[in-house]
Amino acid sequence: MTRQSIAEELESAADRIADISRADLQIILRRAALMLRNVAGVPLEPATDDALNSIAAEMKIGRSDLIQVILREWLETNAYLPVRQIDEDCETDGSA
Repeated sequence: MTRQSIAEELESAADRIADISRADLQIILRRAALMLRNVAGVPLEPATDDALNSIAAEMKIGRSDLIQVILREWLETNAYLPVRQIDEDCETDGSA
């Protein structure tokens, strides 16, 4: 979804606030919040942009955080960054 389409959806919902279901309003507001949270960034193709937004929402992290993870892992995989060492003897609960 583009910012323009989100804005149009919000305006439409405001015009018919008495008729819109709570679930539909909740979806629209969550999309708007996601868009606002992820305003800054690199312009991407719509399909790539939608995929990133969907994955970020599914993982419950911000789009910029997701992009940082993807870039870091790509840079490590391609030897542009040193791979982070994992201490095999350390007991953890699965979090870094």
